[in-house]
Amino acid sequence: MTARRTLLAALAASAALAPFAAQAQAPAWPTKTVRILVGSPPGGPSDITTRLFAEQLQKRTGQAVVVENRPGAGNNLAAQVVAQAEPDGHTLVLSPDTVVTTNPLVYRNLAFDAKKDLVNVSVLATFTQLLVCNPKVGVKSVAELIDMAKKKPMTYASGGPAVPGHLAAEMFLQTAGIKMQHVPYKGPAPATMGVLSGEVDCGFLATPTVIPHAKAGKLTPLAISSAEPSPLAPDVQTLPKALNKPDADITFKLVLQAPRGTPQPVIAALEKHAAEIMQQPEVRSKLQASDLKAVGSTSEVAEKGMRADIARWEPVVKQLNLKMD
Repeated sequence: MTARRTLLAALAASAALAPFAAQAQAPAWPTKTVRILVGSPPGGPSDITTRLFAEQLQKRTGQAVVVENRPGAGNNLAAQVVAQAEPDGHTLVLSPDTVVTTNPLVYRNLAFDAKKDLVNVSVLATFTQLLVCNPKVGVKSVAELIDMAKKKPMTYASGGPAVPGHLAAEMFLQTAGIKMQHVPYKGPAPATMGVLSGEVDCGFLATPTVIPHAKAGKLTPLAISSAEPSPLAPDVQTLPKALNKPDADITFKLVLQAPRGTPQPVIAALEKHAAEIMQQPEVRSKLQASDLKAVGSTSEVAEKGMRADIARWEPVVKQLNLKMD
């Protein structure tokens, strides 16, 4: 009986100490400056979202959080740096979902595997693309653009091969049964300049990047890529409605990613910060002003979303036979 009491007492003591043991094993985070890389130039959806998140994360943790723009190769350059970084939660990247879903199919010589080398920590926000044309093109609707593209060669700009704007445009062209020449740039901002200058006819570009120019009359907005109208441009037709195709909704995710092998307690801490930051009215309001929708998902939801998006976009990329070195 005495031995049994001793055993029960030992088990009770172990149970009581378990939470403290877990805390002792959990690595402290952050212990130094946190870097968040962005694979596109300043001004795009990734940059806007990252800077808002970084500002709030710094306030919450007391550690410096810096944002580093490293554009190029369809956001791959920034993602590669993080994929090969020390997995301690101090080097992160915010990427459009295309880094995981389509880039591995398009870029033949990648030095990393986004699906294996990166952890999808949280979907911070979603964003759309806006189909715009230079006013000199002379079209004011999707129907007019389709009709014109059937009669003469036309061009469209994107922020690079296989980025959201490129994919949105190609899905639109496929659905509409027309062709336009793709002119890739290094990011949505330079692509917007290409359309503004008349160097390129049109572009399916990040809504927050082009909406100010559309409101100023410097670009003609034709359609928003999502099924729901944009709060910034409620009078602009949605693509599914313009094409009479309810399933033509094209919405993209912005995903916070960490190197594979980052300790689970650090991932959990980042998840918690992401969820709480993205629920702040100030953050949601600022994102909405740029036509971005705050999310702040768990890592599990982010991983599931990536798998679903891979299944959606893989046939499109293969049909287009998109390949880049």
